[in-house]
Amino acid sequence: MSKAQDWLECLQRNGYRITDPRRVVVEIMAESTQALTPLRVYEIGHQRYPRLGLVTVYRTLEKLEELNLIQRVHQPQGCQAFVTAFQGHQHLLVCNGCGRVEFFEGDGEGIEALIEKISQRSGYQVGEHWLQLFGVCRDCQTQRSAQAKVA
Repeated sequence: MSKAQDWLECLQRNGYRITDPRRVVVEIMAESTQALTPLRVYEIGHQRYPRLGLVTVYRTLEKLEELNLIQRVHQPQGCQAFVTAFQGHQHLLVCNGCGRVEFFEGDGEGIEALIEKISQRSGYQVGEHWLQLFGVCRDCQTQRSAQAKVA
C-alpha cells in the first residue's frame, strides 16, 4: 500500500471525508521529497485537479499535521513549508536551492554535548530539540558549478 493510501485511510478513520481535492493534496505531500509551501501544493494540485481551492489545501495540510503525518519546516526566508513527518528522533537537511529535504539521525554525543553546553550557559533545562540545517545539496552544487563554467 502506498504512503498516500495509508494517509487517506488515516484521515478516513479519524472522521474526514475523502474528496478528490483532498486526495490530490495528500498525494502531492506523500510523494514529495521537498519542503512545500501551501501555495506550491496549490500550484501543483491545480494542474492535476483544476477545481482545487487554496482553502482546501490549507485545511488538508492542517489535518495532516494534526495527525502527525506531516510537519512544518521553518525556512530562512520565513515562509513555512511542510514535509512528511519523520519517524523516531531525526533532524532535517533542507536545500536552499531546490528545497529537497533529507532526514538524518544525530550522532548522539555531538548534539547531546552541544545541548548540555547550551543548557549550562543559559540555565535552561532543555526537554526537546529539533534541528534543521540549511545548505545546498550536491545536485544544486553541481548545477551551479556547471553554470559557472559556461559563464
